[in-house]
Amino acid sequence: MKISSETEVCEAIAGAKAPLSVCGGGTRGLAGAGKVLSVAGLTGITLYEPGALTMVAQGGTPVAAIEQALARENQRLAFEPMDHRGLLATKGEPTIGGIFAANVGGPRRLAVGAARDFLLGVRFVDGQGAVIKNGGRVMKNVTGYDLVKLMAGSFGTLGVLTEVSLKVLPRPETEATLVLSGLDDMRAVAALCRAMGSPFEVTGAAHDPAAGESYLRLEGFEASVSYRMGRLKDLLGGTDVHVLQSDASARKWVALRDAEAFHGVSGDVWRVSCKPSAGPELAARSGAEAHYFDWSGGLIWLRVPPGHDLRGRLGVFGGHATLVRADEATKARLGRFQPELPGVARLSAGLRARFDPKGIFNPGVMEAV
Repeated sequence: MKISSETEVCEAIAGAKAPLSVCGGGTRGLAGAGKVLSVAGLTGITLYEPGALTMVAQGGTPVAAIEQALARENQRLAFEPMDHRGLLATKGEPTIGGIFAANVGGPRRLAVGAARDFLLGVRFVDGQGAVIKNGGRVMKNVTGYDLVKLMAGSFGTLGVLTEVSLKVLPRPETEATLVLSGLDDMRAVAALCRAMGSPFEVTGAAHDPAAGESYLRLEGFEASVSYRMGRLKDLLGGTDVHVLQSDASARKWVALRDAEAFHGVSGDVWRVSCKPSAGPELAARSGAEAHYFDWSGGLIWLRVPPGHDLRGRLGVFGGHATLVRADEATKARLGRFQPELPGVARLSAGLRARFDPKGIFNPGVMEAV
C-alpha cells in the first residue's frame, strides 16, 4: 500500500483490521509483520530556512534530496546517518522519516549527538488514524509528552511519521584525519579516549584492527585544523602517524560509517554499545571473526559466524547488543534488539497501548510477535 498524502495515511490506519508493516525506503531490513504501508510517496521539502538552520520535510523525502538541498547552501546533516544498503544488500532510497524513526547516526555522534538531537518537531498519525503534531522549529517548543524524542528510535511502532522539522549545521571548510598505526585494541582505545578528552575538538575516533590503524578526525577552518592536528600529534607523541587530507579523510569516514568492511562478506553483523574502556575486553571474548571500534571504543561493529549468540557470549555488561544482519531464523531466535528490563518493558508496552491501541504498527520489529 503506497501512500501519497497524509489523509491517505489516516484513512489506511483508521480502516486497518490487521497489522501494518510501516516503512519508508525499506533499506534497513526492519519490515514488520502485516500489510506494507509505505510512506515513500510522501515527499518534498516544505520549508527550508538556511539562515535559521532549519528545514521541514515530509517523511518519505529521500535523504539524498535533503543532502542535495543542504549542499547548495553549504550545510549538512551533522549526525551523518549511516546508509545500510551495502551492508544489508537492500534496494530503495533511505528516507528522512526512516532516519529519525530508527534514530540512525554515524561516527560524529560522539561529538554532536544523535539524530534525535537534531529533530525539532514531528507530525505523525497514531494507531487510531488521528494526526498529532508536537514540537516546532525551535528546540524549546515542546508541551506534554516529548513526542519529538519519543518518536525518534521508535521504529514505527508508535505512529507513522508524515513530517519532520530538523536542525541542520554549516559544512566545515575542510577536514583531515590523523592515522595512528600499530596499536592493539587496548592501546588504540586509550589513545582515542585521550584525544577525545583533549581541547582539540575531535569529531571522529575509530580503530580498525584489520588495517592496524586508528583514526582521529578534525574539522573546521583550514588554519584551525592544521594547528589542532599539530597539537594532537604532540599529545600522542611516540606513535607512528600520518594524515589523510580532505577527500581521502571523507572517504575513510564513509567507509567506517557504512561498515564497508562487512559488505559482501558472509556472517552475521552486530553492533555493541558499551563504555569505551570495556570495548577491547568485550571484543576479545565475542568470538567475532572481525571487528572494529567507533565512538572512541564505545561502539563495536562485529562480524560473527551465522547463528552466533553474541549476547550469550558477552553475558551481562553495561550496554546493549543489536543484531543488524542475519537470516530470519536467527532474528526470530535471538531478537534484533537487546531485551528490555522488566520496568522498561512495562513502560514501552504502556506507550504502545496509548499510541497504538489496536496493536497494528510493526509487530515483531522491537519485540516478538
